[in-house]
This record gives sequence, structure tokens and C-alpha cells, in this order.
Amino acid sequence: MRIRPGMGRKSSNKNPQIFSHEFVIHNHADIVSCLVMIFVVGLLDETTSHFTSAFVTLQHNVTGQDSSRDNPTGRTYTYVAGIKDYCSVFFYTLTCIIMHAIIQEFLLDKCTKKLHLSKYKLAIFNESGQLIVFYIISVFWGGRVILREGYFTQFSLLWEDFPKHPMTYMHKFFFIIQMAYYLHMLPELYFQKVKKEDQQSKILHSIFGFGIICLAYSFGFQRITIVLLTLHYVGEIVTHIFQLIDIFDRNEKLLNLRVLNSFTFVSVRFLNMVIGVLTLYYGIANTESTMRALFALFGLIVLQGYLIFSFITEYFRMKREEQREARNHQLRKPKSSKDKLKRRKESDLPEVDQHRMLK
Repeated sequence: MRIRPGMGRKSSNKNPQIFSHEFVIHNHADIVSCLVMIFVVGLLDETTSHFTSAFVTLQHNVTGQDSSRDNPTGRTYTYVAGIKDYCSVFFYTLTCIIMHAIIQEFLLDKCTKKLHLSKYKLAIFNESGQLIVFYIISVFWGGRVILREGYFTQFSLLWEDFPKHPMTYMHKFFFIIQMAYYLHMLPELYFQKVKKEDQQSKILHSIFGFGIICLAYSFGFQRITIVLLTLHYVGEIVTHIFQLIDIFDRNEKLLNLRVLNSFTFVSVRFLNMVIGVLTLYYGIANTESTMRALFALFGLIVLQGYLIFSFITEYFRMKREEQREARNHQLRKPKSSKDKLKRRKESDLPEVDQHRMLK
């Protein structure tokens, strides 16, 4: 079965030329799948398995003989961060591209065919839909690791033995997938034909997301980072759910529920800063890694402050737009209910149909 990912693109009867831009865009999931299969098949041969295993399997194993209730032999597999991890990040970036295409084709595109959204709303729906799936998986994954490792029941584990924090398999794999997902956003700009004026924010989101996680992972902050990321993604899930609600809530019946989004956002920012201060200032800063902890704390506070500033700016911008629309509505002459109903239906049509109605 051939995967045909896209953001509401129309299928064309004319087959694009091989290796042309259209060919690569329409078949990128198949092409990337072939690359992934090359690495997987390479594991089957002894001459190539040593090379391909650096991409497919997790590296830098420092397994000890600690007892584990989940391992009857008493052997616990633990890992540390290392340079070979970025080979795994490259491989799983390819898998993220494939998963992005699968979600787009078999979930989001099937929904948008029935919704008949405009091009602008379609882009928001696809972006929020993809991110919600990623955030939900990350929250369940991160929460499972946090509970298994006991970071909430024994808070001191967040700074004990810093910076040599051995990670379990699922703990390390979590960070590999996080970095891979943020990297895969860059080629998706090309595959999804994102307009140049819309690329800047997405590029910044990808680069900053990858950079922050990469720095935290490389400098030994894996434990506190998985806690902060999990909490952060809880707030992001609520934010993108409300973005989807704005698409379908044409009569603004659920407008009062936006206070839930504001409450969740503020709560997550507050919890992240409290956990950051307790761990980095009162925990790690009292060890030999004082400067590293203080730099990390400074970066965390700056990031949370920027997010709060952006949230407040967006809130007042929306308020000004609502007030402007209310004034314009009062100045305009009231139209008949039929005209209002017709205009509302036309605004929900795709752009092509809107131009056809105008003609």
C-alpha cells in the first residue's frame, strides 16, 4: 500500500517525472521507508551489522548488576549520553517522517475530507492534529518513566549523582525520539509545501526545541528535563485542543472555556519554575557543578518568561481584535438573517469554492 501524505492536496492524474520535486513530495514516505529498510536489512549481515547497529540500536551501554523487579536475572540495562546517539537520532528522524505521513494519510486527511475546511483552517487543523498526537504519546511515555523511576516519590533523585545519571532503556529512547521529532519538522516544511511566510515560526520551533533538548541531554540534565517536558506537553495538548475548538466553534458557544487553557498554561509555567529552582538551585548548585546548574536555571527562567510574555501578548491581541470586531459590527447596517447565513456558509468553504461563489 502506497502512502500518499499531504495537507489536503488534490491528486493529479498526470504522473510527475521521476526525481522531480512533485515526485519526491508525493512519494517521500515511500522513499524514506526504503532508506529505513536499508538500515534494518544491514543488521542481518555480520559485515554491516556493526555499522548499522549504531543507527538502529541505542549506544553507550553502561549496564550494571543492580537488581530489578522487572528483570528476574537482576541485570538492569542502563545507558549514558554519547556522540553515537546522534546516529540514532538521524535514523529515528526518518521514522518520524514516515509516522507523520501515516497519521496524515490515515487519520487527518480522512477527517478533513468530511469537514470541508478553508485552506487556512485546514493548515491549523493538520498542524495541531500532528502535534496533539506527538504530545499525547510523549506525556504517557514520560509519565511512565517518571513513575517507574520514582522521581515524584523520591524528589532527591532529580539531582543525586549529577551529572552521571545512568538512564534506563525507555528513558534514553524518550530523548532520542524527542530530538528526532523536532528535527523531522525541517524536511516536513518541504514535503508539506509550507509557504515561505509561514516557515519562520516553524523553523524556530524546530531549532529551539531540538537545541534545548539536545543541550539538556548532553550536559546531564536528563532527569529534570523529562519531568519538565512532560508537564510542558500537558499544557501544549490543552492549547492545541482549543485551537481545534476555535475551528469548529463558529458561534463561539465554548468561548468561556478558554479560561481552562489560561489556567493550565499558568499552572504549568509555575510548576516548571518551582521544580527548576528546587532541583537546579537547592540540589545541583550545592555540588561541584554549581556553574552548570546556575546557567541551566537561568536558561529555564528565561524560557518560561518568554513563554509567559508571548501568552500575554497573544491574549491582549485577541482582545483588541474582538473589540475591533464588536465596534465594526455596531457600525455596519444589520443585514437579513439569510445574508448572514449565506456568508457564514461561504466562509467555511475551501478557497477554490469561495472564488467560484464570488464569480
